[in-house]
Amino acid sequence: MADLVIRNGRIVDGTGAAAYAGDLAITDGKIIAVGRYDGKGATEIDAEGRVVSPGFIDIHTHYDPQICWDRLATPSLEHGVTTVVMGNCSLSLAPVRPEGKRKLIKMFEKIEDIKEPTFDAAVPFSWESFGQYMDHIRPGLGINVGALVGHSALRFYVMGADSQERVATDGEIEQMCALLEQAMADGAIGLSTSYVDIDEDGRPVPSRLADMREKTALCQAMAKSGRGVLQTVPYFIDIEQQLANIEELGDLSLASGVVCSVAPITYSPVAPENWKRSIAKLEEQQARGAKVFGQSMPRSFDINIILSETSFMLYSVRKWDLLMQKPLPERLAGFADPAARPMLVEAAERRIMPLLKNMAVGRVYSPENEKYLGRKLTEIAKAAGKSEADVMLDIAVADGLQTEFQIRGAIHADPEIVSQILDHPLIHIGGSDAGAHVTQFCGAGDTCDMLERYVRGYGKMTLERAVHRMTGEPARDWGVRGRGLLEVGQAADVVIFDPATIARGEEIFVSDFPGETNRYVRHAICIDKVIVNGAVVVDRGQYTDARAGVMV
Repeated sequence: MADLVIRNGRIVDGTGAAAYAGDLAITDGKIIAVGRYDGKGATEIDAEGRVVSPGFIDIHTHYDPQICWDRLATPSLEHGVTTVVMGNCSLSLAPVRPEGKRKLIKMFEKIEDIKEPTFDAAVPFSWESFGQYMDHIRPGLGINVGALVGHSALRFYVMGADSQERVATDGEIEQMCALLEQAMADGAIGLSTSYVDIDEDGRPVPSRLADMREKTALCQAMAKSGRGVLQTVPYFIDIEQQLANIEELGDLSLASGVVCSVAPITYSPVAPENWKRSIAKLEEQQARGAKVFGQSMPRSFDINIILSETSFMLYSVRKWDLLMQKPLPERLAGFADPAARPMLVEAAERRIMPLLKNMAVGRVYSPENEKYLGRKLTEIAKAAGKSEADVMLDIAVADGLQTEFQIRGAIHADPEIVSQILDHPLIHIGGSDAGAHVTQFCGAGDTCDMLERYVRGYGKMTLERAVHRMTGEPARDWGVRGRGLLEVGQAADVVIFDPATIARGEEIFVSDFPGETNRYVRHAICIDKVIVNGAVVVDRGQYTDARAGVMV
């Protein structure tokens, strides 16, 4: 007798092969039969009219802090994601010395918009090594976790403040390599770095000071484990530098044999040829024999700006960014100051408002702002005879800075172009950023968005192809062993969903984070069950008590 049998489903096995009707049997967290199973199950599920697929794999998340208090990585599990890879963009929570934890917190706050009060309330930093951090989060996992070692964290651990001042010495590189080798032995899945990120003081993060000696040595150290991915964020501000970054990844892959991943590759109407140039550079590296992939997401780059929260969109407007770092009462006074208004408006109009012309007013709180709900700032500004930045500040100040300003369809929004990016063999479905920027958007839900829009809505991809791109393909290329396929012997990570109605759900703003902080979430529609290592963890949108996740 099997532990669990799923009957009469439409099996999409993660290989890209055509779907077929059949059963799936599971025992001890492993798949023991696919297609036909004549035995019985201790528990049986009728999947008539439903798709049965492997659990989805999200290769680009920042759940490192959240997993400390939320072993389910909500709400990603609801969207069929059974494995998350965290530690991207050069940031991880280990290795860390006691005196270095505040630096990591500040970098996470600046780069990933995860607030300091949340860390103080729920991230204990009871570890130092990467292995100790993994031991801390392993008990009680409801989702599978792949953990990358952050290059900036690693560099700061070894070099301290010098990590943001200079290249490393041979001895320091040896220390970093030894730590990385141990982390890989302890179960890390790879290393992440960054060519673009800045810290809380506007300075390049530690990984950006590394030279090729250091990067090559680290990739070779990682490769000794027999697996390993190097993930990075390119200098996307300048396409020529981004292309140079991709070429450097090709050099690192050839020197070490590791897979390199660059995120994200997106389409912007402001620079409409850049995505083509980036993919052409990926193809050039493949022709050299390098294993370099890009990441892209189905979701349009839609974000919300709330001046009482955090916003990476405002980093380039220094006068606004400085105010955004102040406590809320001082921040409100600064944005409301009539003497400062002309400078604030001028800075925004010059640096950021051209990108935000389609920004609309979302949630409002004061009665006087209700008339603006759903209207675009350009329309409001024209009627008032003011600039967009001026009316934005008028509305925000009246709401105590809590107004939600929505940017929709500005970047990565053309389905004809985005579908070409998503379907390219050198692009992985990734870049969700789930767990980060939680007061600006919900990164979880890209899996449902892919199936809802690009498979069912636009008809740009077959169901089998889309599932393969989110399961078997990332498992193969990222070294997530024994997962991603519905085959005998594979781990029983399974999603059961209705392909005719699956959707990512509306984005809602909730107050459920430690430290009295807020976030956006989405709840999936028409995912019946999410199974992790043979245990049903989500049943029709509700979490069960099962906790069968592992480190992968």
